[in-house]
Amino acid sequence: MKSTDELRKIIGSRLAIARQRAGLSQAQVATALHLPRPSISEIEAGRRRVAVDELVSFADLYGVDINWLTGEGVEEVNPIRDKLQLAARQVANLKPEDLEKVIDLLSSLKPEKK
Repeated sequence: MKSTDELRKIIGSRLAIARQRAGLSQAQVATALHLPRPSISEIEAGRRRVAVDELVSFADLYGVDINWLTGEGVEEVNPIRDKLQLAARQVANLKPEDLEKVIDLLSSLKPEKK
């Protein structure tokens, strides 16, 4: 079971990723949700608790699933995994021809040699 601190970090990290993917600044989110801008920063840093109604508002604003935001089934912060999951959700909604273009693009990329 996740600790409260770990859950806040997961939620904060996912909120930051979703905000960035939505192309919004913290100030824009604060205005849209009628919250002080420092509250957005504190939430994303995992230092402030998020009320349920705020979480619902974030999910609606960013167009993401609330279960994804809460890190359901996840035990630790992993920004790379979270970005990939969010990208996969967005790709799943593409038209079939656009999905094929994304798959072709991904197939053309070469992995970094270590």
